[in-house]
Amino acid sequence: MEFRTIVDIEAPGFRLAPCEEMLFVGSCFADKMGARFTEERFRTIVNPFGVMYNPASVLHTIQRLAAQQRQELSIVKTAVLTLGTNHVYRLKETGEIVDNCQKRPQSLFDEEELSVDACADYLQQAVAILHAANPQMHIVFTVSPIRYRKYGYHGSQLSKATLLLAVDKVIEKFQVPSSKLNVTYFPAYEIINDELRDYRFYAEDMLHPSSQAVEYIWQRFSEVYLSDAAKAFLKEWQPLKAALSHKPFHPDSDDYRMFMDKTMLKIAELQKKYPNFALPIDK
Repeated sequence: MEFRTIVDIEAPGFRLAPCEEMLFVGSCFADKMGARFTEERFRTIVNPFGVMYNPASVLHTIQRLAAQQRQELSIVKTAVLTLGTNHVYRLKETGEIVDNCQKRPQSLFDEEELSVDACADYLQQAVAILHAANPQMHIVFTVSPIRYRKYGYHGSQLSKATLLLAVDKVIEKFQVPSSKLNVTYFPAYEIINDELRDYRFYAEDMLHPSSQAVEYIWQRFSEVYLSDAAKAFLKEWQPLKAALSHKPFHPDSDDYRMFMDKTMLKIAELQKKYPNFALPIDK
């Protein structure tokens, strides 16, 4: 007997390679997922200009990346764009949508809700820039499962519905046979709301997914989006990751030095096998 519903995840037309170059832009859920991929030694760029919650701000990040670091953007193989809300804030003085109010008085801004068409337009512009940077780039949209109490729970659901409709509109545009882009949707929002469906999968604020929920979403993503080679790499990397995170009682002992020497030799072997693999440089 099955006591929960399992969300079906449509298989994309691509798979992630080991240590692939990835871009994560969007809400703080993008931060969490990006950090998880970084931990597994994917080469990641995660919200380089801070957390971005709405489609307009996601576009702004991609525009800035293209203008300032076009070469870096061109090597990205997969971009994950995570949307949190359709609410934006316009600076009254200029009418521009700001990405961060920078703790300035609320009276300086007008709050606005973007329509489905406006959200879709911003997202299509973002896709076009990414495609120009790398025509083979894969793009994955997600809608953050984080709830927005300040809108009211009904308002929060309406905001998510707007984003879901906008993403669906964008994906439909790129599913025509003539399209060279692979644009897909990963159902993180649905996994939290329809599959997990329990407050034990939320953090203490009852709004953000718990670390356990984020880990589960990572697992579901991995099942579908990772290539066999990437899954094989992760199996080899896991014991080395555990060894590197081990905190010894006697770090100056001969036994620990021998342990680390063996670990580094295995890492060197892994680097030969996977040329894109690299450890972070200590600052």
